[in-house]
Amino acid sequence: MSGIYRPAQLPLLVSHYTATSCAGIGNEALAESLRQRRGGLVRDAFAETDLDTFLGPVAGVDDIVLDAPLAPFNCRNNRLAQLGLLADGFLDQARLAVARYGAQRVGVIIGTSTGGVLETELAYRHRVPQTGALPSGFDYGATHSPYSAVDFVRRLTGARGPSTAISSACSSSAKVFASAARMIAAGLIDAAIVGGVDSLCQTTIYGFNSLELLSAQACRPYDPDRNGISIGEAAAFVLLERWPGRPDAGGMALVGYGESSDAHHMSTPHPEGLGAQIAMRGALVSANLDASDIDYINLHGTATPSNDIAEGLAVSKVFGMTPCSSTKGATGHTLGAAGALEAVVSILALREGMMPAGINSRRVDPTLNVNYLLENRLAEMRYVLSNSFGFGGTNCSLVFANVAGVSDLLRERDQEAP
Repeated sequence: MSGIYRPAQLPLLVSHYTATSCAGIGNEALAESLRQRRGGLVRDAFAETDLDTFLGPVAGVDDIVLDAPLAPFNCRNNRLAQLGLLADGFLDQARLAVARYGAQRVGVIIGTSTGGVLETELAYRHRVPQTGALPSGFDYGATHSPYSAVDFVRRLTGARGPSTAISSACSSSAKVFASAARMIAAGLIDAAIVGGVDSLCQTTIYGFNSLELLSAQACRPYDPDRNGISIGEAAAFVLLERWPGRPDAGGMALVGYGESSDAHHMSTPHPEGLGAQIAMRGALVSANLDASDIDYINLHGTATPSNDIAEGLAVSKVFGMTPCSSTKGATGHTLGAAGALEAVVSILALREGMMPAGINSRRVDPTLNVNYLLENRLAEMRYVLSNSFGFGGTNCSLVFANVAGVSDLLRERDQEAP
């Protein structure tokens, strides 16, 4: 451990968590997919597109019916959010936290890259012929706006504390954890409902296609033959609370976060991953850990040639041969929801004592010099790091720990405190 004393703003208790993606609805389905090395990507099965690519749609989204008071929020993104909130009893637990702390003391921070843009795409198909006006029933604020998902979650849970949407491309729902930690440290709130939700739409699918970043195969992160991403959708949520005196044996925690903005290029990462290095080192300092303390790294691992090279160089520089993998071969790249989804993957890795292998990848690119897992590995772990890097150089790394890891951190902190 680094021996650098930090204020007691961390750890934060991860009391409840859930993830829904094409790999399954809820934690058990996701964990089983990872155990079986089974993904949910399918050849373009989204009715709105006709490209030769693999996508990760979530089954049952269009079967969700919102309650009448929430009808203005009806769009694919919010239906996906509700499907995710209902999994693992998360919505009930969030409401209990609101009742326990008080509505004003629970914040809501949600990451998304495009919000409900599909609803706007559909509205444009039904413009008034004479004027070009959008249909009268179209409500941008309740559907397309990035804040729509935040408002929707607030209304479902009853939380009334400080709330915000974060839209920083693919790091969006990793940064929500850092924002929540700062709000709790500042005394603004006692708990936060954080997460990410992003749904399939033409804007992202055709946008990435125009950048020549879509693969015609299920994505293969860190494989020498990788040639692009597979876009998925997901809704993942975590309830963060102030650390209690005596957590239960299965307790998990957020113990560190690091952020950076290298602004190297609008869509291409810094070739040496300098921003990624800054974010990862910042997460270690925040957690009061050394690189050698991290047992497993959940990589951003998008399967584009340049992204995997940049991240691989950064990981090799900071961590050497720490075991790592990308789970995007199972879930697809869920864009603004990826940070929260893979935070839950990291928590499940700690819970299951399993480092999940990357799937679809057959070999590891030897030029990347990382210990990339092609087979699941059972191991006792205390600390897991999760990376999320977005367009424009918006980077975020998170460190999660099990109760044994937190106990060690708190013991060292008590010994070093003046």
